[in-house]
Amino acid sequence: SAIHGRGLFCKRNIDAGEMVIEYSGMVIRSVLSDQREKRYDSKGIGCYMFRIDDLEVVDATMHGSAARFINHSCEPNCYSRVIHVEGHKRIVIFALRRIRRGEELTYDYKFPIEEPAAKLPCNCGAKRCRRFLN
Repeated sequence: SAIHGRGLFCKRNIDAGEMVIEYSGMVIRSVLSDQREKRYDSKGIGCYMFRIDDLEVVDATMHGSAARFINHSCEPNCYSRVIHVEGHKRIVIFALRRIRRGEELTYDYKFPIEEPAAKLPCNCGAKRCRRFLN
């Protein structure tokens, strides 16, 4: 990906509003996510986590779907939603607009705003890039 790492690319045309993929992995308590992130960083392992809510996080780092490779963009072609399926919360990625075969899939990570020293640079290349993920 020109944005970061592998990225995830569309294998077929996808219509606006269509479900693209579920972000799956191990559901962990939110309080464990910081510990795991530090452990992954110390081992040089890329960290792939997605917050469901204040209590739960999906950790896709070791066991997760290809959705973990979807990069952030300030002008994304997808969006994420937490939906309820048979009493369980699931994270699903939907197409924001029509996506053409071969196009990289992106969504806005919507990271919380951080102090200037903790800012993560954005590499999305969008015309209206915010310059930072957070």
